[in-house]
Amino acid sequence: MQFHVAVAHDTNAALAARAVSRAVREAFGRHDVDLACLFFSPHYAQSAPELARAVARHLAPRVMVGCMGRGIIGPSEEYETQPAVTLWAAQWPGVRMTPFRLTFHEQDNAAPLVEGWPEALHAPLERPTLLVFADPFSTPIKDVFRIIERRCPGAPAIGGLASGGDDLGDQRLVFDGEIVEEGLIGVALRGPVSIRTLVSQGCRPIGERFVVTRAERNVIYELGGVPALEILHEAYRTAESQERERKAAPGSLAVQVGVAFDEQCERFDHGDFLIRGVVGVDKRSGCVATTDVVGEGQTVQFHLRDQKAASDDFHLLLARDRQLHRDAPGKGALLFSCNGRGRRFFPKPHHDITALQGQGRGIPAAGFFAAGEIVPVGGTNFIHVHTASVALFAEATPEESSPE
Repeated sequence: MQFHVAVAHDTNAALAARAVSRAVREAFGRHDVDLACLFFSPHYAQSAPELARAVARHLAPRVMVGCMGRGIIGPSEEYETQPAVTLWAAQWPGVRMTPFRLTFHEQDNAAPLVEGWPEALHAPLERPTLLVFADPFSTPIKDVFRIIERRCPGAPAIGGLASGGDDLGDQRLVFDGEIVEEGLIGVALRGPVSIRTLVSQGCRPIGERFVVTRAERNVIYELGGVPALEILHEAYRTAESQERERKAAPGSLAVQVGVAFDEQCERFDHGDFLIRGVVGVDKRSGCVATTDVVGEGQTVQFHLRDQKAASDDFHLLLARDRQLHRDAPGKGALLFSCNGRGRRFFPKPHHDITALQGQGRGIPAAGFFAAGEIVPVGGTNFIHVHTASVALFAEATPEESSPE
């Protein structure tokens, strides 16, 4: 098993394709490329078909997927404004790959009609890992998660929503040497490869945990019988006081809601909450509106997102992974960071890729800045915002290589 990443900045699509393809071919020698992931900045939006076809022609990978991103991530740098193409390639004997493309058609008073799910994934002998990229304007991503759970129960999905376009038809997805502008593309991976997923939600808890005692869809009215806004104000005042002690600017704090994804936990720890944004409050009713549905009986805790919390959280996750998997280190990685991260958020450039490559990891890594990151939390697939999400690829153990 081996991986390689090549980067090009030539605005001529044919030249960029030739450069990255040649670099990968030289690295792999006579070995064929099994999977190629192609990511490119909006500078190549118009020439994307030429770029994808040229890479497919030069490299002839068994499967090629990818997409456009507002920013592109290379093995050591994040290219947020300049033209950039990254080609991440894997050579892994025995890994079975099933590429697929899903399209969606609206129906009156019903879930969208989905076309394109491969027959090979209807009743898999072993649970696949799904690498997926989607157009945010035409993909009902929560319906996709329901389809995955129904047809491949427990299968983790990792990837992101393409970015860099502002409307339907503006995005670019790569599917086996061709460019598509709508729907979702992906590849199911099964066999002798271990794929670990990490998601850094970049927050720290404030205040106490409470049970939701009154809610309606995405609006929380009461926490522990007390108006939710009152609980939020108290947690925020405490956080502001702590920030003043640290001589930080409390006005820069971004409040989020953490929803426990496993109510059976005896104690809640780091990573036990699914982070969702606060989109509004109402002083008269005392309610707090979030970006997702919250049910009565669920446990929530307010969280704060800031630069230090986000950086600390990502470094902590990566350090834990290194500690837990010293005998099976990642040999390649894909990184999907939110458009709101990068230089828009951190004081120094290349934050997420530098953290990933820290402490001597130095593995072939690539990715892009997404309009939404796809990664499981607590065994359930979710769409996230403002996260750094990672897929780490390692040699599989004999147990992992065997069908379940």
